[in-house]
Amino acid sequence: MQTGRPFVMTVAGYDPSGGAGVLADIKTMEQLRTSGLAVCTAMTMQTESECLGLEWQPMESITRTAELLLRKYPVQAVKIGVVKDAAMLGEILEVIIRSNTEIKIIWDPVLKSTSEFTFFDLDTLAQLDKVMGKLSLVTPNLIEYQLLNDNHLLQGNICSVLMKGGHRTDRPGTDVLLQHGMEIPLQPSGESRLYTPKHGSGCVLSSAIASWMARGEDTEAACRKAKLYVEHYLKSNPSLVGYHS
Repeated sequence: MQTGRPFVMTVAGYDPSGGAGVLADIKTMEQLRTSGLAVCTAMTMQTESECLGLEWQPMESITRTAELLLRKYPVQAVKIGVVKDAAMLGEILEVIIRSNTEIKIIWDPVLKSTSEFTFFDLDTLAQLDKVMGKLSLVTPNLIEYQLLNDNHLLQGNICSVLMKGGHRTDRPGTDVLLQHGMEIPLQPSGESRLYTPKHGSGCVLSSAIASWMARGEDTEAACRKAKLYVEHYLKSNPSLVGYHS
């Protein structure tokens, strides 16, 4: 068993373009010197610019694979990406927590793609109130944040929230970390006009946060360092799929 790097697990979809999902997560984890493990929740048919369909993996396959990896490797942090509904998220969380209550868990709530393909069953949003308190951090974009907030799922500081600033018009690129009753703005390090939008940038951010947490950083420090990683990713080239370095 490799032991020189902390282990991080991603539970997310497979994107054949490599820009998002488990492939993007593993690329990020490798660059940040963690050892990445992957559990696939869905097989998608997509490119960097459009999503045409997906096939959900059987729940038993997801949980058995996660159990196998968690039993074999000392996983420090888990990033969860696309899931079908609140029930699927709840079952995944149950498996993770049963293996180790100290694991840091980050959920990137992929509700819709940029091309308006719906992943998460929005009719089950209200059921998330049973699972939100089991998460260490949620990383919604502005639209996802509003959906979760409108359903009263982010009240009471039940978990930390990083509201991503990519869709903001007032302060473009400024993320806001909400934790312990405080709002901590995370400003971009450079001019936002230099950043080119990238397919899967939310996946990259959340897996980078998980990697930094696995390396011992607290939530704020992990978010700040992950934001720098994503900024380099956004500036890496003018296409919709960036370079990891």
